[in-house]
Amino acid sequence: MKVAIGCDHGGINLKPTLIEYLKNNGIEFIDFGCNSTKSCDYNDYAEKVCESVVKGECEKGILICGTGIGMSIVANKIKGIRCAHCQDVFSAKATREHNDTNVLAFGERVIGAGLMLEIVNAFLTTPFSNGERHIRRVEKIKELENKNFK
Repeated sequence: MKVAIGCDHGGINLKPTLIEYLKNNGIEFIDFGCNSTKSCDYNDYAEKVCESVVKGECEKGILICGTGIGMSIVANKIKGIRCAHCQDVFSAKATREHNDTNVLAFGERVIGAGLMLEIVNAFLTTPFSNGERHIRRVEKIKELENKNFK
């Protein structure tokens, strides 16, 4: 598995712990930044991570900002991305099982390093259930991506 990771200045302090987890578990990753506490736009990093996932360079993506909200909003604007904003382990498992999400977002100002590692582990190790009702629902999400509401 290869994972795309990205953060803005609001998530910079959790990123080293995430990188250590990935390395310790033999998970390849691409770090799309940021690498500074200087204020920056979360949009830019969410786009880079999601582009990597959509193009198939990475299987999954992980986004960190102050709350996780901004990153998840941007990610879900990109066709082919199903991003879940998770602050607990149950949600991380459920979103993989039920929604086949490919990007995880969370906030450094909301969760600590220990909980982050549990959430990331659940997200990366939980498979999609492939149940008929879940497949049907994911297909409906994909159909919505192609709808023109004008």
